[in-house]
Amino acid sequence: MIFSSIFFIFAFLPIVLLIYYLMPFKLKNLVLLIVSLIFYAWGEPIYVILMIFSIAINFVSGIELEYLMENGEMQKAKYACITTVVINLLILGFYKYYGFLLENLNAILPFDISYTQLALPIGISFYTFQTMSYVIDVYKGKVEAQHNPVTFGAYVSMFPQLIAGPIVRYSDVEKQLQRRIFSVERFGDGVMWFLQGLGKKVLIANNMGSVYESVMALGASQTSVLTAWIGCFAYTMQIYFDFGGYSDMAIGLGKMLGFDFMKNFDYPYTAKSITEFWRRWHISLSSWFKEYVYIPLGGNRGGTAQAIRNLMIVWGLTGLWHGAAWNFIFWGLYYGIILIIEKYILKEAMEKLPSIVQHIYTLVLVMFGWVLFCSPSLGRAASYMGTMLGIGGAGFADATALYYLKSTFLLGTFAAVASTPVIHKRFSEWIKAREVYKRAFCIAMYVVIFVISTAYLVNATYNPFLYFRF
Repeated sequence: MIFSSIFFIFAFLPIVLLIYYLMPFKLKNLVLLIVSLIFYAWGEPIYVILMIFSIAINFVSGIELEYLMENGEMQKAKYACITTVVINLLILGFYKYYGFLLENLNAILPFDISYTQLALPIGISFYTFQTMSYVIDVYKGKVEAQHNPVTFGAYVSMFPQLIAGPIVRYSDVEKQLQRRIFSVERFGDGVMWFLQGLGKKVLIANNMGSVYESVMALGASQTSVLTAWIGCFAYTMQIYFDFGGYSDMAIGLGKMLGFDFMKNFDYPYTAKSITEFWRRWHISLSSWFKEYVYIPLGGNRGGTAQAIRNLMIVWGLTGLWHGAAWNFIFWGLYYGIILIIEKYILKEAMEKLPSIVQHIYTLVLVMFGWVLFCSPSLGRAASYMGTMLGIGGAGFADATALYYLKSTFLLGTFAAVASTPVIHKRFSEWIKAREVYKRAFCIAMYVVIFVISTAYLVNATYNPFLYFRF
C-alpha cells in the first residue's frame, strides 16, 4: 500500500482516522500499532512476523539494558547492547545483502553457490536504524527504556514514516507517545503537508520519471549530449519530488495523528556546496550516521588522517545502506571523496566564488552522482556519463533532444522553481495572512492539487516510491 493511491486516500486513511479519533487516548497507541501492522502486511504479510520479532527483541533488550545499568553491571550492559545491535544488523544484512554477497563470491570462486534471491522487506532499512538508535540511546542513558510493548511497537511500526522515513529516533517522539496535542489547526496543517507531498509525487515526480525512463530506454548510440542531460535533469527532479513528497506526506500524516516528525529535506538543490547539500538532503539519515557512526569512530578528534578515514567509512556505509550493488557503494565513496576535498582543499577557494558558480558546481556534481545512483550497473553509469560529456552518443543535439526539450520545458521549469523555497514561502505567508482572499487562494490551490492528483491516480499504473527499495 502506498500513500499516493486511491485506496489509501479514500478508504484506508479515512477509516484509520475515524477509529483513531473515536478511541480514548489510552487506546490510541494500540490502534496505531494494529493499523500500522495491517498497512505493512498489505503487500507482504509474511514479513509482519519479521517486524514483530524486531519489535520484541529490541523491546526486551531495552528493559534488560536498564536493569543491568541500574544494578551497576555496565560491562554486561555493554555486551547486551552490542549483541542487540549485531542481531539487528544480521537481520538487515541477511535480507538486503545475502544475494549481493553470494553473487560476488560466485564471480571469484571456481564454483557457483546456488541461492534464491530474497524479496527485500519494505522499510527494513528505516525501522532497523530506528530500533538500533533506541537500544544505543538506552545504553547511553539518553532515553529511558519503554516498558509498554504496545507503545514501543507503535513507535517502530508507525505507518506514516515506516516505509521510507524520515528515520525517527525514539528520543524525538518519546514524550509524544505518552501525550499528544490534537486540534483542528494541527489537523489542517497536516492535511496541507499531505496534499503538498501528494502533488510533488503525483504531478511532478511521476511525470519527470516518465521522461527519465524514456531517455534511459534509448541506446547509447541514439542518445545525444542534450538528451542525456535532459534525462539526468528529469531523474534529478524525480527523486527529489518523489522522496521529498513522501516525507511531506509522512509529516502531514504524523500531524493528523498528533506527532511532529523532523523535516527530512531543506531545499537541497539550493546548496552552494556538496557539504551543504548533505545538510539539506535526507537529513534524518545524515544525522543518524553522524551520531551513531562518525562520532563513535572518533569523528575529527584524532587529526586529519583519522577524520578522512572516518568520513570514507561513513560514506561507504551510506552508499551500502541505499542498496546491495556496487554502484551504490561507489556513489557513497564518490560523495565521501568530494566532501573531503571540499573540507581540506577547496573550502576557502569556493567561498570566494560567485554564488551562481557555487550553485552550478554543486548541481553538476549532484547530477553526475544521480547517474551513478540510478544506473543498473557501473558500466551503464560510465557510458551515460560519457554521453553527457560528449563521448560517443549521437552528437550534441538531435530531433529527440528537441522533442524532450519542448515537451518538458514547462514542467521542468516549474519543477526547478518548486525545488526552491519561493512557492512554499509565499504559500506559508498567505495561508496565515489576515486578508481572506489570500487564505482562500491557498485553500483553493490545495483543492486543485487534490483534484488533479486524484484524476491522475484514477488512470495511473502502479508507481511506488523510489526509496521503497532501499
